[in-house]
This record gives sequence, C-alpha cells and structure tokens, in this order.
Amino acid sequence: MTTEGAVLPVVDPFYAIGLSLLARRLEAGGASIIHMEFGQPSTGAPSRAIAAAHAALDSDPGSYWESQDLKARLSRHYWESYGVDLPAGQILLTCGASPALVLALSTRFPAGARIALARPGYVAYRNTIRALHMEPVEIPCGAEVDFQLSAEALDAVEGPLDGVIIASPANPTGSILPASRLEAIVRFCESRGLGLVSDEIYHGLTYGERARSVLEFTDQAFVVNSFSKYFSMVAWRLGWLAAPPDHADRARALISNLFLTPPSLSQHAALAALDCREELEANLAVYRTNRHLLLQALPRLGLASIAPADGAFYVYADVGHLTQDSLSFCERILRETGVALAPGVDFDPVEGGRFIRFSFALSNDLVREGLERLAPWFAAQPRLGGAPT
Repeated sequence: MTTEGAVLPVVDPFYAIGLSLLARRLEAGGASIIHMEFGQPSTGAPSRAIAAAHAALDSDPGSYWESQDLKARLSRHYWESYGVDLPAGQILLTCGASPALVLALSTRFPAGARIALARPGYVAYRNTIRALHMEPVEIPCGAEVDFQLSAEALDAVEGPLDGVIIASPANPTGSILPASRLEAIVRFCESRGLGLVSDEIYHGLTYGERARSVLEFTDQAFVVNSFSKYFSMVAWRLGWLAAPPDHADRARALISNLFLTPPSLSQHAALAALDCREELEANLAVYRTNRHLLLQALPRLGLASIAPADGAFYVYADVGHLTQDSLSFCERILRETGVALAPGVDFDPVEGGRFIRFSFALSNDLVREGLERLAPWFAAQPRLGGAPT
C-alpha cells in the first residue's frame, strides 16, 4: 500500500496560540502580560469541585471509567435547564469539547462531506473539518445578520450540503441565535436531510436573553459542550457530546477506540461542579462587569464597530481603519503594551485581517488595567492612509 501522490488536508495554524506562546516567553523574561487572548476563565474550578477531587485522590486509584452518576446528572441538567428529556445513554463524556467535535463529525459524516458554518466562526471548526477530509463551506455572516447563520443563507448555498455547524453564543462574536432562527435552521436541516452539530459550550454565559439548546427543537442534532467555560474547569479537560438516538452506538464505538475515557478525577470534580451554581453565577457577575467596561471603553479607543457580545466572554472589534493585518497588529500590541489579544484572521480567513477579539474572562482589575494600557497606544496609531485617529 502506498500514499504516493496523496494530498494531505491543509490545516491552518491557530494563530492565537502562537501569540500566547510569545506572551509566555515575554512573561518569563520579566514582562507584565495581561492575557486577553483566550476564552479561558481566570477563576479556578468551584470550591466543592476541588474538594471532591481531593476526596477522590484519597479513595479512587483511577481507571478507564465513565461516570454513570455524572451522565445521569447531566441528563437532569437538560431537563432542568431546557425542559429536554435527554437519556443518559446518549451522553458521551470526552476530554473537552474539541474531541466531542471530532466525535460528532466522525460519527455523522463521511470523508468529502460539505459542512456549512458561519464566517467569522471558531477556528477549529474549519480546520477540524479539513483534517477529517471534509470540506468547510463558510458563509459570510456580518453585523446585518448578527454574525449568525440563517435558513435563508443556507438555502442560498451553491452546490450540495451534507451538514451544518451552529454556535450560540458564538465565538468570536458572542452573538446568540434567537429561538425563531434556531428553529428555522433545524427545520431546514430536517427538510434536506442534513446533519446538524450545535456547539453550546458557552451556555450559561449570557447577559440578557438565555441561549436556547437545539435539543428544544429536535432530538436529531449532535450537541457539543464542556466544563471549561461556565463551569470554569479549563485545565480539567472534560466535555461531553449528546448524540442522536440512532447515532449513539456508533459514537460510542468511535470514542472507545479514539479517546478511551476522560480522566476519572475530572469526572468526580464535574459531578460536584454541576451543583455549584451560586459560585458560578458570581463568576458570571464578574464577566458582566467586564463586558460593560469594554463596551464603554472601546468606542473611546476608536473601536466603535463591535459585535453585540450577548453571550460568551468576547468582544469582536473592527480595526479596519488601523490595519488589514490583525496578526501583526496583535503582535505589536503585545510587545508594546503587554496586552495579549486574538487576531481576527483565526476566525475569518477572508475578512479577519481587519478584526481583533478581546476576551474578558479575567478579573475586573485586570480588564481595567488592560484598557488603561491600550488607551494611549490606540490614540497614537495612525489611520490607514496616514491620518491620525
């Protein structure tokens, strides 16, 4: 058997990771860095989750294990949060949301499948689709449509489609799909026989109307979620996939071969975290204040064109009057102010050169300090064409 002449898929770098590595090197050299480049809560796991982990360390030697109690508690979470009856047997525990995305795509679609997604959108959607020898079909979604897909946009795609990825709240914009648009996408996918994957990793992080789960409208969608964001457990690497009834067995066969099981310690902690709402809502209050700080300050920095930030913990801002190269722009900001940001080119390979993303998953004091550092820097930047801001 030979692979001579075979073409490997093109998978672009995750540019924000490179900037974060630079930030860490600068930090190791003594620089003061404010990390606003990742959607990474600065708070740790809830206190009772940590206590549960300590208890597990003393009593559980660890094994290849999938906690049935955790799956049952997640099933109850869907009933309590969405009024959805999701059997525990359709929930697969994963090492974070990224393997859950790989699992959903591998379970539902063959190589060569064409998967529609919004642009801008999370960088790993596009690159994971490509890595699995599928084709991402990116649909431009600007401010006029709240940076979200619609059934009408999907219907206008040229050529066949096999599936759709949606995210609400979305990364990098924080935009939320209203219930009517979400249901219309579900019905469109049903009418065309398309597979639907819904990334709901930012559920719980909303600042007005709550985000709706796709499972409120269908039991045929794959839902990706994680303990990393609302539950503030990034380092524990634990997520889950809710699979449709007819696909759960295939997904289980794949995960047992590709990933085995997630860490048992993380599962013990996550079971406790699901009942730490008071502490987690206190974290949300911090993000709400940070969102307000950014939405008030960024227009004064000359960044008046920003996404709505209805959920998640991001502000996606247009800097097209200052640059068309967001990657080098973010590197200059990092080196000259010590504030690490994410370049829009990660999220939009076409228009992303004119956008940057701010993460406000930090303490209030760090966000204030970051804005204080950025204000004089932005004031000194010339507009494209040479005119001052």
